[in-house]
Amino acid sequence: MSHTSDISSIGKIAYLGPEGTYSQLAALAFFGGEAELVNCTSIDDVFAAVESKQVAYGVVPVENSTEGAINNTQDCLVDSSAKIVGEQIVSIEHSLLVRENTSKSAIKKIVAHKQSLAQCRGYLTKNFPEAEQVECPSNAEAAIRALADFGTAAIASELAGQLYNLQSLDRRIQDMANNRTRFLVLALADTDVTGSDKTSILVYTENKPGALFRVLEPFENFQLSLTKIETRPSKKEAWEYVFFIDFVGHVLDEATKKLFATLVQGGVEVKVLGSYPLSK
Repeated sequence: MSHTSDISSIGKIAYLGPEGTYSQLAALAFFGGEAELVNCTSIDDVFAAVESKQVAYGVVPVENSTEGAINNTQDCLVDSSAKIVGEQIVSIEHSLLVRENTSKSAIKKIVAHKQSLAQCRGYLTKNFPEAEQVECPSNAEAAIRALADFGTAAIASELAGQLYNLQSLDRRIQDMANNRTRFLVLALADTDVTGSDKTSILVYTENKPGALFRVLEPFENFQLSLTKIETRPSKKEAWEYVFFIDFVGHVLDEATKKLFATLVQGGVEVKVLGSYPLSK
């Protein structure tokens, strides 16, 4: 369902392409079928398109329920001026796509994004133990490669199969039935309070004993519900880390303002990645 009633006023929306990716499905689900979409060759390019105002919004994957965080997106969030203004959860249903009239016995190579290969590890081990597995930037790119090579099969969505005129040998080949990916919607503007919001922040803290406790204790004190916490190397100093934290609330809420004040007083550096409505 579209999150806006006036598509014409939205502007262009960048997503990780080419056509047929789950990022495109996420963009269509969030903005509606009439949205003007622009495909980008990498997650970095989506961020750049938003930052340079070539587009009004960007859509990028951030985590998968089976394989965890998308590190590329997290790394871009560290330095980007783009804000998170929305999120979209997409059910991931992979198909095995080939050129027409290709049999399973003819498949010598299977191509897909590395996360998709991991999500179908059990299926591939059972059905194609001898096939070479090749990573590529996106599943739509995998579909393009399958179209060009008779002995290559792609792991991708049914949408990719339709777009590139490929045949589905098997459907729903992911190992976990409830496989979902969370996508972020990026923009340069902030969002208003809706009463049902989530805030994402990046926290830098000193590499000292009790540092994580000093970050987490204020959330308990102000009764703010954490929905996610992850660490990534800070890339500033060896063995220093940053924390990606999601919690229920908006930056304009009084409890959130008190949280930030307490963290800063404790010597913690906070970057607000965005406040946005909770995904339905």
